[in-house]
Amino acid sequence: MALNTEAIGKVCPPVTYAIGREKVKEYASAVGETNPLHLDHEAARAAGYADVVAPPMFAVVYAGRAVVPSLFDPEIGINFAMMVHGGQEFHWDELVIAGDEITTAATVKDISDRSGLGFYVFESRSENQRGEAVCTGDWTFIVRGAS
Repeated sequence: MALNTEAIGKVCPPVTYAIGREKVKEYASAVGETNPLHLDHEAARAAGYADVVAPPMFAVVYAGRAVVPSLFDPEIGINFAMMVHGGQEFHWDELVIAGDEITTAATVKDISDRSGLGFYVFESRSENQRGEAVCTGDWTFIVRGAS
């Protein structure tokens, strides 16, 4: 099956995620975070934040909602049954605080063949409700037997 490189540049519909205090606390606990800024809203307020601060990798929660539907987009053509997660890279800007609304748009950044493996790279760009950048991510997925 030939890779559809014409899908490079495709912008997927943006997704908005409301950052909830309990979700941030649950995520922080699940990943073993001990910083009280992520776990205790009173400590976060005492430090000058409106509410708990999301740990950096919470980006997977809000940005992933924009990227994941692309994996099933027939125009992009990923064979999900043969796909493995290849990696993620993030660049963070403004902190994400409980109460923020984060909107993320994903774009197909690259589709290439490397030794019979299909490499699909997506870029996610997330902004808060004030239009400030909070996170940019590159998401790489590898499809076995893509070509």
